[in-house]
Amino acid sequence: MTIPLIYTLRSVRNRWASNAIAVLGIAGVVAVFVAMLAMARGFQRTLVESGSPANAIVTRGGATTEMESVVTLEQKKIISDAPGVARDMEGRPLVSGEVVVVTAFHHKRTDSDALAQVRGVSEQALKVHDGVSILRGRFLRPGMAELVAGKNAADMYTGFQLGDTPRIGGLTWTVVGLMDSGGSAFDSEVWADNVVLNQTYKRPDDLYSSVTVRLTAPGALPAFKEALAADPRLTVQAELEVEYYAKQSRMISTMIRVLGFLVAFIMAIGAVFGAFNTMYSAVSARSREIATLRALGFRSGSVIAAFLLESLVIALVGGLLGCVVVLPINGLTTDALNWQTFSQLAFAFSITPDLLLKGLFFALFMGFWGGLLPSIRAARLPIATALREL
Repeated sequence: MTIPLIYTLRSVRNRWASNAIAVLGIAGVVAVFVAMLAMARGFQRTLVESGSPANAIVTRGGATTEMESVVTLEQKKIISDAPGVARDMEGRPLVSGEVVVVTAFHHKRTDSDALAQVRGVSEQALKVHDGVSILRGRFLRPGMAELVAGKNAADMYTGFQLGDTPRIGGLTWTVVGLMDSGGSAFDSEVWADNVVLNQTYKRPDDLYSSVTVRLTAPGALPAFKEALAADPRLTVQAELEVEYYAKQSRMISTMIRVLGFLVAFIMAIGAVFGAFNTMYSAVSARSREIATLRALGFRSGSVIAAFLLESLVIALVGGLLGCVVVLPINGLTTDALNWQTFSQLAFAFSITPDLLLKGLFFALFMGFWGGLLPSIRAARLPIATALREL
């Protein structure tokens, strides 16, 4: 015979006080577990959304980041004439030669200096990066010491609100606009004119870190890459912008996940022992009840299943509570150092349904192992001995 489900549910309800410890322990583990996964997901999403599927980014052959890359003005001209490059209404190629510099700004939250990324762009930048829009003010003018700050950069660093005049590289600049890129990494950057930025850092005017190209269509990339590879004057590589930024996100997001799993695993050990104690105490307190069930004809397997199910119900309640507790951090913005660019990157925690499901499965995993041995002990209780404990 199988022990009815209602028996298990009533047992959980009647022992709610002792079960609360196990529920809270599992809830804490699940909350931390989901929070770390949400952090990694948010970091990855922020970088990936920086790329457009209609854009290609061109860097020096073998370079893994823009920081390692150099593309000359002559190469940029050749790239602009390659097949697959889109053009604006005036027939100009939608190409932006960009310079990347990392410098220190005062970080408001930590009250100390933090590394930030300054991107030198061309006048075509807004047409190429079509996900970027000006929130307030205007876009910078070519040849002028003007800045457009991402909305997160303006919040993170001192001196980057509209009209402020920060000093970068020994030159005084004016913030003429604030931009919104829809939550991508560009929101954490400060944009300047590429020529002026090169001059400020005593670099040749005709060198770029990368060239971003708007393609006529995402399917135009193979022909575009083939044309670049066939030209002996070029030693560059091209890839879709979304693929480039996805690679940039892997190291940090993987590190956050690994750290999250380690922290959650250590906490899970404590939660499993909490479930052990809860279920063992339940077995000890209900030995006569268990013996009565056995005497009524319920098999050992049914007893194991009933107590294991009770442990899983407790774990499920704890998992649901943990998911509810962690929900308020969804969309909360924080920042961390991007080890690929050595600059601060603001991103939002991203709690998605699949992460909540992983949290619940993790709770059930803890409940299973926390209830397995006590369930077996309950099934092995000698009937005669337990009945004499009146």
